[in-house]
Amino acid sequence: QVQVAESGGGLVQAGGSLRLSCAASGRTASSPTISWFRQAAGKEREFVAAISWNGYRSNNTESVKGRFFISKDNAKNMVYLQMNTLTHEDTAVYYCAAGYVYGSFSVTDFGSWGQGTQVTVSS
Repeated sequence: QVQVAESGGGLVQAGGSLRLSCAASGRTASSPTISWFRQAAGKEREFVAAISWNGYRSNNTESVKGRFFISKDNAKNMVYLQMNTLTHEDTAVYYCAAGYVYGSFSVTDFGSWGQGTQVTVSS
């Protein structure tokens, strides 16, 4: 079992940047795909970006293309989500998740979830 934990959320002004971190632990030798999802108040959880353990990036969801970038540091078992040019619509709880279906956008394909980190963008 792989465990993940997010950090790095906070309050930022529109147009600003923030970097979220996801620490993976446990059976990382199983080479999980790590994804970021987000859930805004009153909305369903949606896929944002993903990266395979060997570094292949999936296509980001359309609303964040060109603004959000996912990366990983194998030595530290860390995955990062760099978020630029933030807008109020990016306000949500951001979750890191681990799974074994690369290319999936489905919540049900990810068995390990962090507690989430709140990102609030003031307009």
